[in-house]
Amino acid sequence: MSDSSIRYRARNIASPTLYRETIKDVLFFFSPDDAAALIIESTWLQPETQYLVINLKSKLRQGQKYQLYTEFTGELADDLSGFYRSEYEEDGLQKIVATSQMHPTYARKTFPCFDEPALKAIFHITLIHPPGTVALSNGMERVSWTKTKFEPTKNMSTYLLAIIVSDYTYINTTQKDPQIRIWARRKAIDLGQGNYALNVTGPILDFFQSYYNIAYPLTKSDQIALPDFYYGAMENWGLVTYRETNLLYDPETSSSRNKEKTATIIAHELAHMWFGNLVTLRWWNEVWLNEGFASYVAYLGADHAEPTWNVRDLIVLDEIHKVFAVDALTSSHPLSSNEDSIVLPNQISEQFDVISYSKGAAVLRMLSDVLSEPVFIQGLSVCFCIFLLVKYNGSLPHSVDRIMSPWVLQMGFPVVTINTAIGKVSQKHFLLDADSNVTVKSPYNYEWLIPIRWIRGGTVQKDIWWLMEKEGKAVINLEMRSDGFWVLANINVTGYYRVNYDLGNWERLFTQLNTNHKVIPVINRAQLVDDAFSLARAQLLSTSLALRTTSYLSKETEYMPWQSALNNLDYYYLMLDRTDVYQPMQDYIRKQVTPLFLYFKNMTLDWSSVPVQHTDQYNQENAIRMACRSGVPECNSLTTTWFKKWMEEPQQNMIHPNLRSVVYCSAIAAGDEAEWEFGWSQFKIASVANEANKLMFALACTNNTELLNRYLSYTLNSTIIRKQDATSVITSVASNRAGQKLAWDFVRNHWEYMFTEYGVGSFSFASMITGVTARFSTPAELQELKEFVEAHSATGFGSATLAVDQALERTRMNIKWLQTNKQEILNWFNSQNGDQMQ
Repeated sequence: MSDSSIRYRARNIASPTLYRETIKDVLFFFSPDDAAALIIESTWLQPETQYLVINLKSKLRQGQKYQLYTEFTGELADDLSGFYRSEYEEDGLQKIVATSQMHPTYARKTFPCFDEPALKAIFHITLIHPPGTVALSNGMERVSWTKTKFEPTKNMSTYLLAIIVSDYTYINTTQKDPQIRIWARRKAIDLGQGNYALNVTGPILDFFQSYYNIAYPLTKSDQIALPDFYYGAMENWGLVTYRETNLLYDPETSSSRNKEKTATIIAHELAHMWFGNLVTLRWWNEVWLNEGFASYVAYLGADHAEPTWNVRDLIVLDEIHKVFAVDALTSSHPLSSNEDSIVLPNQISEQFDVISYSKGAAVLRMLSDVLSEPVFIQGLSVCFCIFLLVKYNGSLPHSVDRIMSPWVLQMGFPVVTINTAIGKVSQKHFLLDADSNVTVKSPYNYEWLIPIRWIRGGTVQKDIWWLMEKEGKAVINLEMRSDGFWVLANINVTGYYRVNYDLGNWERLFTQLNTNHKVIPVINRAQLVDDAFSLARAQLLSTSLALRTTSYLSKETEYMPWQSALNNLDYYYLMLDRTDVYQPMQDYIRKQVTPLFLYFKNMTLDWSSVPVQHTDQYNQENAIRMACRSGVPECNSLTTTWFKKWMEEPQQNMIHPNLRSVVYCSAIAAGDEAEWEFGWSQFKIASVANEANKLMFALACTNNTELLNRYLSYTLNSTIIRKQDATSVITSVASNRAGQKLAWDFVRNHWEYMFTEYGVGSFSFASMITGVTARFSTPAELQELKEFVEAHSATGFGSATLAVDQALERTRMNIKWLQTNKQEILNWFNSQNGDQMQ
């Protein structure tokens, strides 16, 4: 380095002058060889890029080592970023945890540092803390009363550093290295809420050591549950931090869904101990490799720990279908972007979105399927660089790099269209709005190399067939001609694309669904529903045909197809629950879900037990939710009776944990102030985070607008609603038919206050914008959104900038969709509710 000025990441605080004054008298720059301090001529902050510039009187010599010494002070604020303060109450006492969140750019808020992922360092940490507290960091602690020194860290990025001081306690296992410890509030540990995390961590670590073929690189694996934590979890090396809801599991009050979430999030974070921590992305433009990979293998790790759950398949619902909806917009973005385009902190934060996590997971899963999992794993263990595999001996049409680059370097994904009458196969960039204009140029012209696994008439075809030509170039695969059989492509949705067929093939698939739906794999039954609804929105199929994919559901009992249908019908609720289509839609859904409701009533002996299978437990919840939502009298009677019994005996909650979310919401929606106040009182005294979460979401289900407005106001007071939960409360109210307008008005009226006072560490502005605008479907709402954007253009939207663009695009699409499809949908539902079934 030969420049005479040094730039490094500095604190992001409101007053640069104040920060500079805290370090100016104790800032030294010197060479350790002669220990002579270099004279600092001036220093200043560049707030936009968060650089502290140190201007020296003399130039630095290339190849010479230098040291920078500073002393500094900082506030232990409650803003959930950097080194911050978390408060909680236990046994009537107010307690404080000093904890940290350095990722992605908050280490600079804790101490002056070169805060970039590629610039690794070994950290020597010593914490001085009050008597009666324990200090934790990445390395194993070496305690000496109130001064705790830690073993030096591995060479690592700043964002992986963790510092915590609390009066927590822990449980541990010392059966073998590494030592595994689960830390939490003393009461939570005493009640056994950390036991499941402790039990599942060992098998997951063992799985990843085998998967990567590299031993866990540290001496200990600490995991800690925090009362206030904005993110779901953070993979700090050796000291992983979690929201309490994501690490703690209480068998008495937590549901199967809570248990699965704990297992998969632990697996996600532990996957990073190798991929992310041991080997780290150079810069934030490659976030998808880090997060997409961890999102994918989390399902593998959880599946190893809980093999009876069949959790591997749920990636299709939880990641792939979810990201399809975003990646089909013109405001999407590629997985990987130019390094120079990601410079400012807000631009870095924007990279941590559903594209990086879920599309990254989907694309890597597709690659693993194409190569075979053993070859995929071998590439990881050799070089941690999946696209540079050179020893693959299979029959790929091109190199791995050539195949994967179009999936990584251009946004979106294709729809594959198969004409089974003649065997013609083509591809096209899939866009939800068929009339939208893609202005972003692609180096691959929105064309992909597409691996296709397929079934013909119930027989799985052995080999992958590759589609490499774009629409307009005739590609004939004679084996895909129907000859009276149905054809189904993308088996188990291992490929990241949608599939459309000629009408004759759709009719044959409908016939199969209505006669013996189990012949079609369960994941593909879910896929047919999701593809059809999205193809209809893109005007590639009629809306009536898409709705017909739900006709067979009265015979379906599996979770994945039902969940896929409900996810898509949620859009219909958002668009139509304020129109005259609402009641006919309710009548149809009630008719379809009633057999499922009765199926689970019989299976559970009149609701006295729970299903054995993991996904059956999920679908039982679906059956009750939709039966109550669509007005099945027996369902509403059931949930209100259960809730009233609890109100009469608050100490005896007999509602099964799996069903509490749906029962609480249904009963509070059917009730009024008494039910809401009871739910609020139980929320305030809940000692288990998952139980508090269920109540928190249920409180947004009331139809009483005064209560909803009061609930919204609570989000501005962190002593009532924790900062980490404020966004969830607002979006939950917005998802309520009675609360959407209230939530939108609330965000508009308080945007500047929330944005400037709470900051990115407390509010998820992107998810809030998405949530409060999800129902927008009228020109008036589009105008309100435009005015909102214009009114706050000076303040800006920070990490929500992309979400604002997507909200505008989605609103325009919704307006057009409603105008185009409303009458056809009304006619279809009316036809299904009559005597004649289509």
